[in-house]
Amino acid sequence: MTFAVVGILGHFSKTLLLFFLPQILNFLYSTPQLFHFVPCPRHRLPKYDQKSDLLHISTTEFRMDELSRLGRIMVTVLRTLRLVSWQEHPDGRIVTNNLTLINFVLVIFGPVHERVATQMLMAFQVLSTLLALFIRYPLANYFYATKT
Repeated sequence: MTFAVVGILGHFSKTLLLFFLPQILNFLYSTPQLFHFVPCPRHRLPKYDQKSDLLHISTTEFRMDELSRLGRIMVTVLRTLRLVSWQEHPDGRIVTNNLTLINFVLVIFGPVHERVATQMLMAFQVLSTLLALFIRYPLANYFYATKT
């Protein structure tokens, strides 16, 4: 909230949005669960397996006929783009990962140690920050209105 106020009062809200790119992507990816188009469990963080010392994706279960039309469309788009893990059971239940950026990293790379997951997410944040700085300064003329 502090960053938002500083960005708005300092007149650099577009730059601040660029720095929050991972958080914005996480919100967009999480939208189906946050607005209850897809069932949203209380805890969506990855599960820790003490035996293997690895993080595994946390999952949610549902049936397609339980979802609203918009929920079915969202799930179908995510599945078609391969942005979720997807398991269909013979009884009609569907098991998919919870929609968070952390779980998405685990969907792509599989179960990893917590340290490795943290390093990957931090690297994504750093790369997003570098992209924001690149857009803000060398490409500013293309993205921001300039006074002539």
